[in-house]
Amino acid sequence: MKTTRCYVPACLLLIFVFLNPQIANSQISLDSTLEPYLSEYDLPAIAAAVVVRGQIVSYGAVGTRKADSDIPVTVNDRFHLGSDTKAMTALLVAMTVEEGKVNWNSTIEEMFPKLADKMDPQVRKVTLKQLLSHTSGMPADNQDFMNLLKESFDQEGNLDDLRYWMVDEWCKRPLVTKSGTKFAYSNMGYTIIGSMLERVSGKTWEELVTERIFEPFGLETAGFGCQSTPGKIDAPLGHSIKDGKAKGYLAGPNGDSPPLVGPAGTVHMSVLDFAQWAGWNAANGMRPPCCLVKPENVAKLHTPVFTVAQRKDAKPGTPPPGKYAMGWGEVEVEWAPYPVIYHGGSNGLNLAHAWLDKKRDIAIVTLTNIGGKKADEALRKLAGELYKSLE
Repeated sequence: MKTTRCYVPACLLLIFVFLNPQIANSQISLDSTLEPYLSEYDLPAIAAAVVVRGQIVSYGAVGTRKADSDIPVTVNDRFHLGSDTKAMTALLVAMTVEEGKVNWNSTIEEMFPKLADKMDPQVRKVTLKQLLSHTSGMPADNQDFMNLLKESFDQEGNLDDLRYWMVDEWCKRPLVTKSGTKFAYSNMGYTIIGSMLERVSGKTWEELVTERIFEPFGLETAGFGCQSTPGKIDAPLGHSIKDGKAKGYLAGPNGDSPPLVGPAGTVHMSVLDFAQWAGWNAANGMRPPCCLVKPENVAKLHTPVFTVAQRKDAKPGTPPPGKYAMGWGEVEVEWAPYPVIYHGGSNGLNLAHAWLDKKRDIAIVTLTNIGGKKADEALRKLAGELYKSLE
């Protein structure tokens, strides 16, 4: 039977934090709240954290790194963020806009002048803002996209060279809808954004994220690709259901999306580091690390651009019905009195959600090391339970 003993301390702690923000070390364990989710939703592991006014007031991580094994997870374990990476790519864009190297309406043609003659005429005019909001008119990820990923393994060069090659190949294709008129969730679009940033900076997207986000935030557990080390189970393995059972994937070619699409979703980090990142966003970037970008530009990334309709084929980790901004979305949920900022991410083997209530300066992050609808249901239910505990 579930008890309510965690709810009262959470409520009291919220009040104490408001009255005395110096109690950063007074944190509540969420482990007893998380435990029932393991059996109810068949999860190998689950982790969560709650941030109030920049302070992590509660957190926890329970379960095992690998299904059918007794290798307990910890709050310092790395979990995969999937498409929650897009918000980091979007923040890099905001930084680059403030530096005057690009603007929100910079076009693909302007960013890749040497490739322009080979581009479809309409693709040339697609803007950075349209790519960020998935309204470019390009198709959602399709077989052509998958074929290019496979072909990329035969190309030479570093990741920035491969992304430039992919832009060259992809942008010859016509748009499927007029730019700005329809939402189509596109990992290719964010890969193009990554290549744009690489063109103007002279560095790979991975270098930019490390230097401009991981290091300033002090995200010591952050990295790219599979969260575990090859040959080791030193982090929660991603899982999928095979023959009715959860199968763990060791680090390797099938353990994550190709590095090429990093700007769309290959970052991993601990639940505590993820919470710090989310909490900074909940305050419009107005707490340390300060001055990365102007608060109004953080707010711009959170401001809806286009409405996301119900999609029959929507996969866990992709935007639910609501509104999409730039690397973030806005959704209505039954447990919040007004729309909240949200994004989810999954590489099919892991799932991560970030929720921001900017009016109250609250952030909630939830993660698990398995993909699929049951995992998505679990993380959504957990977010609601944690949010209500703060009322």
